[in-house]
Amino acid sequence: MVWDAATDNVAVTGYVVLPDGEELATVAVTQYTDLGVSPATTYSYTVVAEDAAGNRSAPSVAAVVTTPEPVAFPGEQWEVMSPAELGMDGSKLDEFAANVGGRGIVVKDGYVVKTWGSVSAKDDWASAGKPVISTLLFFAIQEGLIPSVDDLIANWGWNLSSKDQSMTFFHLANMISGYARPEPPGEAWAYNDYAIRLYGLTMEDVFGTTLDEAAQLRLAPLQLEDGSLFSSRDGLGISTSVRDFARIGWLWLNKGNWNGNQLLPRSYFDAYMKAWVPPDLPRTSPASTNDYLGIGTYGGGSDQFPEGPGIYGFNWWFNEEAGGSGNLMWPDAPADAFAADGGAEVVMVFPSLNMVVAAVGYWGSWDPGNPNAGMNQNLRLLKEAAGVVP
Repeated sequence: MVWDAATDNVAVTGYVVLPDGEELATVAVTQYTDLGVSPATTYSYTVVAEDAAGNRSAPSVAAVVTTPEPVAFPGEQWEVMSPAELGMDGSKLDEFAANVGGRGIVVKDGYVVKTWGSVSAKDDWASAGKPVISTLLFFAIQEGLIPSVDDLIANWGWNLSSKDQSMTFFHLANMISGYARPEPPGEAWAYNDYAIRLYGLTMEDVFGTTLDEAAQLRLAPLQLEDGSLFSSRDGLGISTSVRDFARIGWLWLNKGNWNGNQLLPRSYFDAYMKAWVPPDLPRTSPASTNDYLGIGTYGGGSDQFPEGPGIYGFNWWFNEEAGGSGNLMWPDAPADAFAADGGAEVVMVFPSLNMVVAAVGYWGSWDPGNPNAGMNQNLRLLKEAAGVVP
């Protein structure tokens, strides 16, 4: 706590700190740290000034704070707790798992509360793997391999067209690069798997290794259980288990912190963990794909669907207003939810619920802004399972 200094006609000699009206400490400076708090508890702090004559001021305006839930991290294996132990509705989790099918894992407060199917089986995560490339981008910036997200792609040996000379890592990570499309970088949205392949290949150049070697080294503290990460799509795609991808989701939920070790600066997540594509950015014009570098595709075309402006950033999908609908992308999910989405393969992160869900199955119809969409209804079940009612 920090407060403004008081004035007095005698002399202020100290300040009395009172949590919930009880005297805790008297200090001579205008700040205090209370190390005796409990997790998930609300406190109301006031401060009273005291002068040399023993007079006391009226209490300050109260500062009401709630301490966060305790955060656990997995070691070699995830620890397991029952839904009831964490105040969750297990029947809602069962209903969600039955709807999605396939295989999956639910992590709450750092503990596994629900699994179904094989949690160790490895799958190609399709487009859900793209945020891991952006995670590696942040490591490259932290290590000084790239000065910033605005570093030019032309600096990495690519013979880009005159139109594309201004292309940056920021453009590639946000699907606004213009590669293989008519528009210059930053001028149009295009969900573009040719550009994603360019992104991945450039990151290999940045590290001077394969993406898997780069990831295994930098994500070693996560203690992934099931081996390699980047082993599909010519080494640019993620092939992993639900239990290991949940660890990556848990790293993002905790803004780069892993068990007290800040692997990546929290400031990166404060800056980039949000939608960066402007909501009014137009979709690319109809045109054939011009892959003039001859690099091929990550898997799909260069202009796959219109959704993205206002809800996409650094390869994640964020629960912000979808397409001018007036609704959030997932109207019944927490407003801070975000996802790595490959269609059947999804990692959902819910910071306000302290929860991560990774599953490969059928998440329901994907229709941003539509409260009746199957995916939105399934996310509603997860919110209700965590004890949040509409």
